Amino acid sequence: MAKESLETLIAELVHEEDWRRMRATAECVKGGPKAVDALIHALETGSPPLKMEIAGMLARIKDPKGGVSLVRLLRDEDDGVRKAGAIALEQLAGVLDTAAASALVQALHELKEEGQRKQVIALLGVIPNAIEPLTAMLQNPDAEARMTAATILEHLLDPRSADALVDALGDPVVRDIAVGTLKKLSAIRERIDQAFDALRSVEESSEREEARMAIVIDLLGIGRSSVEILIEYLQDDDWLVREAAADLLGKIGDVRAVEPLIERLRVDKDTGVKELAVKALGLIGDARPVELLVEVIPIRPLRTLAMEALAKVKDVEVLRPHLELFERLKTDRDGLVSYNAGIIVDKLAATVQATEGAGQEGQGDDE
Repeated sequence: MAKESLETLIAELVHEEDWRRMRATAECVKGGPKAVDALIHALETGSPPLKMEIAGMLARIKDPKGGVSLVRLLRDEDDGVRKAGAIALEQLAGVLDTAAASALVQALHELKEEGQRKQVIALLGVIPNAIEPLTAMLQNPDAEARMTAATILEHLLDPRSADALVDALGDPVVRDIAVGTLKKLSAIRERIDQAFDALRSVEESSEREEARMAIVIDLLGIGRSSVEILIEYLQDDDWLVREAAADLLGKIGDVRAVEPLIERLRVDKDTGVKELAVKALGLIGDARPVELLVEVIPIRPLRTLAMEALAKVKDVEVLRPHLELFERLKTDRDGLVSYNAGIIVDKLAATVQATEGAGQEGQGDDE
């Protein structure tokens, strides 16, 4: 069977035959940047069912390049397409870039229907990279736009908005919201600072681990509003503070923490910090640390944790280049290492079987 073009395969994402849809899905997932570009192009011209399928595919691939095109779907005349675009954007929230966030802010200016506006506002409230366009929106000539931006920033409670909110204190339209948000941000900062100061003051080694665990439990409820501050504390001089920050970031699960945690795993001199960085990366499940996690498998204190983290990576296909390693580790003497290696191998085998089964069925039909 001749190899079809990406355009042909993308069109088959909505084919009536299962094997063609499965084959098209597999090829798009492993197609890399070219596939993403082709999906974005098809998103502009495809039928409503195809647009809906492509939106889901872009969310699965998690390439931020598709963000702006997905935002355009929110203006589509088809209700199903609009919903698919919104769902995809929400799933991509942690990786969407400033361009996509800016496109959402622009859409907020242009959309008049209240339901669509609420949808955009809800999306801006879950996208970390929305801070920059939202703070710029505080300078918008339109009072309603400034109020909307201030309200979303109040919901996000991100320390990166503080300077812009201070600048907005002279605006009577948003002054009250800005004051309230700044007070909340100050309270969050003070609570975290006090907790970590108290942790540093614990001198008895037998008490320090218990104190760290207590602080993690105490601060965990702050959630995403603490992420930027906790990332700062990953650089603290006290190893126990760094451990607590890494532990919290993993439990919160915000993808903004991925690169800082990778850096801790790469450069930190404290084994405990490295261990908690690996645990945190496993809880987040992002694909970016895969190569580094593979590198640290030979390090005795980290190997079990690294295998557990690799088994939790959401995009299993990024593990395929290391299949031979995982096959070997299935017989490792460490039970947890062999168990997690087996999980990874089984996941990869399942995706191959699905693709091959679809391809064999297709060849039989073609004959």
